Amino acid sequence: MTQTRKRIIYGVLTLLGAAIFSGILYINSLMPVITGYAAKNLCSDVFVSNRKPEDVEAIDLNFSFIKFTKNSVNYDEKSVTSHFLWGKSKAIFRNGFGVTLLRDITEEKLRKSKYPANVDYGHSQDSIKWPLGDILPRRKTGIDTIKLDDITKRLIRDNAYNGDVFAFMVLYKGIPVAEAYKPQFNKNTRFLSWSIAKSLTNALVGVLAEKGKMDINNPAGIDEWKADDRSKITLNDLLQMQSGLKWNEDYGNKSDVTVMLYCESDMSRYAFQQPLEHTPGTFWSYSSGTANIVSYLIRRQFTNDSLYYSFISSQFFSKIGIPDAVLEVDPSGTSIGSSYLYATVRDYARFALLYQNNGVLNGERIFPEGWVKYTTSAASASKGEYGAFFWLNIGKKFPSAPEDMYMCEGHDGQQIFIMPAQELIVVVLGYSPTSKGGMDTNRLLKDILGTLK
Repeated sequence: MTQTRKRIIYGVLTLLGAAIFSGILYINSLMPVITGYAAKNLCSDVFVSNRKPEDVEAIDLNFSFIKFTKNSVNYDEKSVTSHFLWGKSKAIFRNGFGVTLLRDITEEKLRKSKYPANVDYGHSQDSIKWPLGDILPRRKTGIDTIKLDDITKRLIRDNAYNGDVFAFMVLYKGIPVAEAYKPQFNKNTRFLSWSIAKSLTNALVGVLAEKGKMDINNPAGIDEWKADDRSKITLNDLLQMQSGLKWNEDYGNKSDVTVMLYCESDMSRYAFQQPLEHTPGTFWSYSSGTANIVSYLIRRQFTNDSLYYSFISSQFFSKIGIPDAVLEVDPSGTSIGSSYLYATVRDYARFALLYQNNGVLNGERIFPEGWVKYTTSAASASKGEYGAFFWLNIGKKFPSAPEDMYMCEGHDGQQIFIMPAQELIVVVLGYSPTSKGGMDTNRLLKDILGTLK
């Protein structure tokens, strides 16, 4: 073998070794994300949603590296441990708090945290009328129920709109006119929200604004921002996704959002430590970190965590008839207002009804006058696509739907559509990520609107 050939072989082997080493480093950096995603989501689906592990693995976890994880469910201690190659993550369930990944905290310390006792309402939802309860009124006239029933069957049974829909509900003039589930789900199943949780965070700010405790025009007032231009960021900038903070919302790799959700113990702190890239209020950029900063600001309104958690459960959830909803927290104790709400399809419909009724439900004002108008007013740099933690249809993203429709959208195709002029609400929950093509939502909305007489 000539010296030249030896040098070529040596160079190739060196490059190959460097590539293998770089690949190992990259995969190692992804380990907390891969195993954390599997452990957290499987644990929530089993212990919050009461789903079967094999169903979750076959549907929700069946993608990318996630599908190769080995998951162990411990029903005695209510936990899930997930392994991938040399990586491992553990998530635990706690009553009231939902599921939390173990990150920079011991399991013993985390389990010592106590959620305030649930409020005793003195009744079951099965015993009171809609909207606060589950005694449903007769369906409204003015809608073609035969056509709507056919749409519902094709959507749920036949996947006719190219989406894997677990649950579906339509309200017309505040009354449920369609409701359906895949066989393994029912009216008591809590479904993951993903980014619908951001709209819930908007609601919590609205409740505090009604009580005079938060003002959207005030600077956020975070101590770490006082010495630089981040001090100019207002609550409004955060709600409208125009904070100017650097952020990468790519779920396909290791990014700011995946690091925050699966590697960090204090998600809001991770988010508000990001540097400023744009002048606040001038540049729109979607950011789950922004929602968790707002969650931190909400928590800061209370002198202790017992009051904070009680506020969410008694001053909001119970007020709108969703007392069994679960808003999960990170290891630091702050609600994950970007992503992790678990609620029934009826709960999501009630939530939407609160906005359709301009912040009033069952005769009680929950939001201040004008809050819904503010929420649905376009952020200045969003090109008409976004309001305050709600998406807008001003730019006709869905051409078949009216321009004044506004909506909540989750990462895996969870959607709530509110059409005020038509007094119509549509809730679609399931697993229809855009990475797999997504649903033909525009056609679905067109068909539903076509049932209005």
